[in-house]
Amino acid sequence: MSDEAMEARVLDAIRDRRELVNGAIDEELPMAEPERLYEASRYIIEAGGKRLRPTVTLIAGEAVTDVAPGSADYRSFPALSGEEIDLMRAAVALEVIQSFTLIHDDIMDEDELRRGVPAVHEEYDTATAILAGDTLYSKAFEILTETGADPQDALESMRMLASTCTKICEGQALDVSFEDREDILPEEYLDMIELKTAVLYGAAAAIPALLVGADEETVDALYKYGIDSGRAFQIQDDVLDLTVPSEKLGKQRGSDLVEGKETLITLHARQEGVDVDDLVDADTPAEVTEAEVDEAVAALEEAGSIEYAQEKAQALTTRSKEHLQVLPDNEARSLLEDLADYLISRGY
Repeated sequence: MSDEAMEARVLDAIRDRRELVNGAIDEELPMAEPERLYEASRYIIEAGGKRLRPTVTLIAGEAVTDVAPGSADYRSFPALSGEEIDLMRAAVALEVIQSFTLIHDDIMDEDELRRGVPAVHEEYDTATAILAGDTLYSKAFEILTETGADPQDALESMRMLASTCTKICEGQALDVSFEDREDILPEEYLDMIELKTAVLYGAAAAIPALLVGADEETVDALYKYGIDSGRAFQIQDDVLDLTVPSEKLGKQRGSDLVEGKETLITLHARQEGVDVDDLVDADTPAEVTEAEVDEAVAALEEAGSIEYAQEKAQALTTRSKEHLQVLPDNEARSLLEDLADYLISRGY
């Protein structure tokens, strides 16, 4: 299959499931009182997003149960025991957790834009944004309790989601601590993004396996698939922050450089003798010019740092697909493999 055909296949799969997930979010996260809180809670979700994590959840469930992609009702999904579960609720819970992390990240990073619109704390206020994130966090667990899965499988799923949220906080704390260090190693960065970003992909892939009653080997393999794919995804995000126009990116291009955030790209560049701190001359992302970012990118390309990051992402993706060998050789497994490739080839 050509790269173009692979991407078209993945985009179709994402689009089809995104529409279903969006409808389910409306059902599982209805408006309530106080109205301003729930408006703020839904604001970033309604602003868009590909719904990549819930897509992973739904396809992983199909891969484990050998169900043809898109052929089953996700609200009445067949578990391995023959019982039916609501797999869509798990997918929604993962997307709701993702939205909670974005709201709090934007507050801590003082980012003004998210998905091309003002961040929640900019559109409302910081206090409301914090409460909106907290509301989404708790709602995700409420939603996950109602899948109808075997009680023990449901408990393990809840435990995994709770552990995932703890690890995300640990990763964010590490990311913040990196701002005061000048001796960060690339391996430390990879550990940080595993916690901050990749564990949610791991949970998205493994929780459906838990809910349908898969064995421990399968759950572990899918979790590792999500971890490696998620780390590759974050590295690609770091590349896109430098290479994609602001309008398409949904935030100011080069914002990571302005904010002094270390990435695999900048860490490699430092090892190659590049003065990363002097690449852009701006105090906030809004002040950086496209010309400055272009010059910074040229310097990073000359040092081989962007290529280094892309090669690392490719190696992680290759390994992520190897974890899937424990699954039945079916269409859904093939789609998970293509999805992993897409995460490092996407343009935004």
